[in-house]
Amino acid sequence: MRPDIVFNFAEGLVGVNRESHIPALLEMLQIPYSGSDALTLGICLDKSRAKEILTYHKIPNAKFLVANQLEDIADTHFDFPLIVKPISEGSSKGIFSSSFVKNTQELEDEVRRILFTYNQPALIEEFLSGREFTVAVLGNGDEIEVLPIIEIRYEDFPEDVVPLYSYEAKWILDTKENNFDVFKCPAKIDSKLEDKIKETVLRTYNVLRCKDWSRIDVRLDKNGIPNIIEINPLPDRKSVV
Repeated sequence: MRPDIVFNFAEGLVGVNRESHIPALLEMLQIPYSGSDALTLGICLDKSRAKEILTYHKIPNAKFLVANQLEDIADTHFDFPLIVKPISEGSSKGIFSSSFVKNTQELEDEVRRILFTYNQPALIEEFLSGREFTVAVLGNGDEIEVLPIIEIRYEDFPEDVVPLYSYEAKWILDTKENNFDVFKCPAKIDSKLEDKIKETVLRTYNVLRCKDWSRIDVRLDKNGIPNIIEINPLPDRKSVV
């Protein structure tokens, strides 16, 4: 039986375009589906392509460099500390405390780990030192709604865990056996910051042509300006709790 609509949560299996596979097939079969289209899903999974578009539209995001090989780190002229992550992974895969690098040797070690463990380029970003938030968006056009802003709090992190919502934090520390509540909803922020975060998130949602829903991660820089750190047009259940 031909479905009337498909509610798409398929993340795919392999390749940098894996989240685009099912939407592309559904489009070919002319079957309606929920969520963003194949193009948006592909762009947002490739963090560097998403950041290039944000930068073009003057939406704040951390300075970055893509390392396709180890020699590329010679072009890194950013101030430490830096964050190093795989260019096309989700759910914090590949992001550990070691991803927070404080010198050239640690940078080299992390880029090498990404290149050879994940067989993909490494994304190098300046570390944003401010508070971190995640924001869910629903709807399209004039009916877009920004849900209450959630803050990710790092006060209860173990001393040996860097304040990142890393793989360790998301999948090792945050289990039903541990009392590890890092979320504050709604975030305790003033109206000016709330409006600025919502404005930045909505611009991002529209510029990247997200549809139906998305979860967008934001971190403040040293000047308190909201910067986009991740766009998740296909958030899983754990990501939106």
